[in-house]
Amino acid sequence: MQITIGHRHIGDSRPCFIIAEAGSNHNRDFDTAIRLIDVAADAGADAVKFQIFAAEKIYSKKTPMASYLKDKKLAKDGETLWDIIKRLEIPRGWTDQLMSHCRKKNIMFLCTPFDIPAVEELEAAGVEAYKIASFEITHLPLIERVARTGKPLILSTGMANLEDIEVALQTFKQAGGRDVALLHCAIAYPPAYENLHLRAMDTLRQAFQAPVGFSDHTMGYITDVAAVARGACIIEKHCTLSRNQEGPDHPFSLEPHELKEMVTAIRQTEAALGSPIKHHTAAEQELYRIARRSLVAARAIPRGSVITRDMIEVKRPGFGIPTRFLDLVVGRRAVRDIEEDDILTWDMV
Repeated sequence: MQITIGHRHIGDSRPCFIIAEAGSNHNRDFDTAIRLIDVAADAGADAVKFQIFAAEKIYSKKTPMASYLKDKKLAKDGETLWDIIKRLEIPRGWTDQLMSHCRKKNIMFLCTPFDIPAVEELEAAGVEAYKIASFEITHLPLIERVARTGKPLILSTGMANLEDIEVALQTFKQAGGRDVALLHCAIAYPPAYENLHLRAMDTLRQAFQAPVGFSDHTMGYITDVAAVARGACIIEKHCTLSRNQEGPDHPFSLEPHELKEMVTAIRQTEAALGSPIKHHTAAEQELYRIARRSLVAARAIPRGSVITRDMIEVKRPGFGIPTRFLDLVVGRRAVRDIEEDDILTWDMV
């Protein structure tokens, strides 16, 4: 189960594809957007991702305010949910410049479109893949349009059940889409650990035979490391220049040094996962010989003596007769003089 985005193969037995989610944390400031790209590249992320949306096409002006925005005082006085989205829109003229800077920094540019005109813009810019957000899994016309591009799709599945996902995938494939990966996700900002259900990644992988990753909104990055250990082949994590900035996504985003720490922790986790074969490694070879136990003479044993149990100790090192052959050695004769603490070998008996 693999897909390819640009030069990167994503899936089983491949390094985790790490997406630094800049999202709307640019605060409509172009220099901030550029700095977020730099932060993602410096951290070692594989891709940096932005979001293209328009308030007019995403929310009715009569949509109630989300409670978490009220509770955390992330909305300004008198603002509606529509107002918040409006002030976070990415200017549509930025795309080419952001992509150009990503190329200079040797990091992939990705973007989540929230409307069909955004797809048209991204196609014109030459984006290599698309991400569909959890909120848009029922926006079937958007999924159809992405499918017709022929580009790979990363589909988040927060709030979705298996039927929702199946309908979205059928829509994608019937419209000509081929390569798709799924992201497990818990929608809350931030979600409680008990609501993450990372084992659901196993269900997605089995049900849809697709690469599966994790889109994370928790504080810190312990769950991202856990997800990679669980088999996630994609990690998407929000990043910011500072959590002290205004905006709904900053509070649960990683600051630059934390993003770098997360990438390092994920790469260390991948290295630690290693091979499923159980054996002693090359690094263990010296201690394999020295620190394991074998049969050792408990006292001097003259040549011709019948070896008794009390003449043998089980000691280190481990390159003598293996301990499992103790009963075979007892009762044999010494073929030469054996000194106390000699490591017993088969040519001695």
